[in-house]
Amino acid sequence: MPDWNMLTLVGTDRPGIVSRVTRALYDIDCHLGEASMIRLGGSFTIMLMVRSHSAAPEILAVLTPLAEELGLRMHLDQLTGGLHQHLAPNFQVHVTGADRAGIVADVTDILSAHGFNILELESDVAGDLQHPIYLMHIQGFCAETLETLESALAPLVSQGVAVAVAPVDILIG
Repeated sequence: MPDWNMLTLVGTDRPGIVSRVTRALYDIDCHLGEASMIRLGGSFTIMLMVRSHSAAPEILAVLTPLAEELGLRMHLDQLTGGLHQHLAPNFQVHVTGADRAGIVADVTDILSAHGFNILELESDVAGDLQHPIYLMHIQGFCAETLETLESALAPLVSQGVAVAVAPVDILIG
């Protein structure tokens, strides 16, 4: 079986995108791997591992008319990895604070300095226009201790940012 490709589609959210895209891929005998599909601010995005005996230009030729019909921008890249080649998260970090420029950079700079590999980051803005609150959830892997991460992130409290670090329990069985 050929190598994996990463298919990325972005456009205005509407019903049927996942169904239409995955059906088109199935119809040309593509195998689907890991995927991330989410709606952000009224836009929808898919990042989807795709493997096929068809070459990338053939996959694009089939998907291009569909992407145009659905108003999606599309990109396809060959991957060097495959399935199950990623770390499992061992820590989660929850961040809450007044929305301000630099909050994501401040948190992720500290985590990066301690070797924290971000595997997933989700954020949202709650509150209202006068009092926006930034909410962020990060999962990742780090060889440092929980206490080390908590100490490193503690200075953010003086900036009005609440940060909670917890282990991720991996259930096996």
